[in-house]
Formats: sequence, structure tokens, C-alpha cells
Amino acid sequence: MSRTVVVLGGGISGLAASYHLSRASHPPKVVLVEGSERLGGWIHSVRGSDGAIFELGPRGIRPAGALGARTLLMVAELGLDSQVLPVRGDHPAARNRFLYVGGALHALPTDLSRGSRNQSVQLIPWPLSPSLTLKVASLAMDSLCRGVFAGNSRELSIRSCFPSLFQAERTHRSILLGLLLGAGQSSQLDSALIRQARTERWSQWSLRGGLEMLPLALETHLTSRGVRVLRGQPVSGLSLHAEGRWKVSLGDSSLEADHIISAIPASVLSKLLPAEAAPLACALSTITAVSVAVVNLQYRGACLPVQGFGHLVPSSEDPGILGIVYDSVAFPEQDGSPPGLRVTVMLGGSWLQTLEASGCVLSQELLQQQAQEAVATQLGLKEPPSYCLVHLHKNCIPQYTLGHWQKLESAKQFLAAQRLPLTLAGASYEGVAVNDCIESGRQAAVSVLGTESHS
Repeated sequence: MSRTVVVLGGGISGLAASYHLSRASHPPKVVLVEGSERLGGWIHSVRGSDGAIFELGPRGIRPAGALGARTLLMVAELGLDSQVLPVRGDHPAARNRFLYVGGALHALPTDLSRGSRNQSVQLIPWPLSPSLTLKVASLAMDSLCRGVFAGNSRELSIRSCFPSLFQAERTHRSILLGLLLGAGQSSQLDSALIRQARTERWSQWSLRGGLEMLPLALETHLTSRGVRVLRGQPVSGLSLHAEGRWKVSLGDSSLEADHIISAIPASVLSKLLPAEAAPLACALSTITAVSVAVVNLQYRGACLPVQGFGHLVPSSEDPGILGIVYDSVAFPEQDGSPPGLRVTVMLGGSWLQTLEASGCVLSQELLQQQAQEAVATQLGLKEPPSYCLVHLHKNCIPQYTLGHWQKLESAKQFLAAQRLPLTLAGASYEGVAVNDCIESGRQAAVSVLGTESHS
């Protein structure tokens, strides 16, 4: 009789784990359990009345490296190739990224040999003196930690947050070189879509109807493969039977499982684990997360002062604004009809943490006001927006603080020593980007299928 694998969490990690389990030559019985009423987690696309697409979470996926190629392979397997919107290597959204420093936008050099050709903004002087290099590296690192993790560069672990930068620092003795050279191992995977992405040097891609098309396609695929999908079923506890099977409590019902893949946040899982897993629960409870507010703004008849992907804002410039993404530059196909300029303001960092800690009510009006002021000051868009969406994502980005990799190591050792039929996946552990989450789900599935073949 085939085993039952229960996957906790219907975000992209849990969906990917279920997907790879369901496609095995001898798939186990898979039950996907999601606490909320919708799947997809932080990937959430909203269509305006004019047809414009607004992303409340991630808005583009990078195709680079083995992980990027694997995601494109899955996209093709799901039949979504015709829906892909690429940003090619020669596009302004691929070439131009900015830092907002000293009240002005500064183009970041795209590589060591050439700066941005856009002369409408002040270029960072290149080459830099040693003292300036240190300053730029510090500003860039601060902005990167805020832009990716909404976190504090002094508290985060570079080794865990940016493994490629950690390697570059060891290889080149310079994090700045790592930032500029980039790092992504080449991929051996092959498909028409992967070849196209490579040939055209895509920097990122989305889907015509928004990124939520991906989790929606995964859900359709899973149900066609006989995966049982439970929504609106928050897990209230996990307990182990004497024979090593799990009991998954779901309020007024329960499930039996031979193995659990947990794709829910580490701190949430820590509260569900039974007493015999207390050391694991203790380690997981220390993996915290921060909140981010996302404000989508649309403007009629407005123009941006620069063309590019967007800009990051160092904490020294504005403790509340993490950055602004120029959505219409990368994906004009999603502008609606008649086209309106779309930008997204990300708010978070110490400003948001302080307000949360003080018990201040983070009203939509306050967040919208902050976002509109930032867009007016930093991009010169002073007229009121024609459309606005405000969403506060509570505890959405895990923080890989110093010592994070040791926590993961101790968790792995505990699971192995106790032979617990539990596999960890999701953004809490080894990467918060969409590709990282999909890969963590895939690796969890591979691990479970491997233990099944040896049992």
C-alpha cells in the first residue's frame, strides 16, 4: 500500500513539493493542507477594472542558473510557455537599476566595464577610490538586504542570505565584486523556453495574467493527478503514534500521515510540534520574520524620470521606504487599457518594526500617504494616483540572522538522529526568492521519494 504524505502549506513551496511527489513513477498518496482559503501564499495577482495587473507579492522571476532553469522547465510542463512575458537582456528593466541617495537617483553600474548609458541621472563615479568603494559597498549591501529581506544588513548573515556573495567575498575578497559580477551556476537543463531565455539573456519574466497564474496552474495539475487539496484548514497540532506515523490535527478533524513535508513558516511549525521534538521546535522558533507593506499605485498620463527596473533606498535615506519598482517598464503588457503607469512602493524596515512594536495601528491611509510622498519626492509623480492598493503582509520575509546556517545544521542533525518522518521546505530555510522556494519543495519531494524507495 502506498504511503501518505501530508504537505503543510499551500504556498509555492508546498505546491512545488506536491507537484514533484505527484509526478513520481510510483507516487505516494498526497494531501496538501492550506490554512487560508487560497493557494499561492505571497504570490497574489489582482486585475483592475481596466485589465491592469497588480502584484501584491513577487512580480518577476529570475531565469538564471540551475534553479531558474528548473522553474522554466516546470512552467513548460504546466503548458504556460505561451503566457510568459520576458524581460530581455537589452531592455532598460534588465540594464538599469538605481539607488536613491542624497535626494537623487544614481544608476548602479551593470558590470565592471561599463556604467549605465542613461545620462539623465547622476552616475556613481567609476572606478572608485578605496574609501568610496567601501561606502558604495556599504550602501549597496544595506539596500540589498532591505530590498530582498526587508532586513538590517548588520543583523543578517551574508553566508545564509546571499551564498553567492559569500563565495565571491571568499574568492575575490570583495562583496562589491560579487554584487557586480553576479553569480549563478550554469544549468545543464534544456528546453525550448530555457534556450530562449539563455539566447535572449532574460533578466526576469512574468506571466500575462500575473504570477498567480503559476500557483493556479499547479493547483489544476495537482487535482488532475489525484492530489487531495484542503483549503481553510489550519493545522492545530502534530503528534506521533507509537509506530512512527503522524496525526495531523485540523480543528475538528484529523489526518494520518507516514511523512510530513512542512512548507509553513518555521516559527509556526515550532508551535505545532510534539514534546519529543522540543529541541527542533526551539531552534525553529528563533527563525523570525518581518512584515512588509506593498502599495500598488497607478497614474494616468504620467512619465517616469528614468527607465529601469526600479530603485532601492538605503536606510540612511529613508528608514521606511525599501524601494520602488517601475512595473510598467518591465511589463507594459500588464498596463491595462488605456495604459496607466504602474509603480509599487515597498515599505518596511526599522520604521515599520518600530510602529508594530509600539502597537500603532498601521492604517491603509498611513501606508498610502507614505507611499505617495515617496513617489512624489523620489520620482516626481506629484499628482494623486488614479488607483491604489495597500496590503500589509505580516511576517512575510524570514530573517536569516547571524548563525542561521548553524540552526539549519542542528535541525537536520536532530531529524536524522530521531528518524523523524518530517522534511522542512519553504522560505524559512535556504532562500526567500520564488526559485529558491520552488527548489526547496522539489528537494523535499526528492528526499521523501528517496526514503520511500529505501523503506
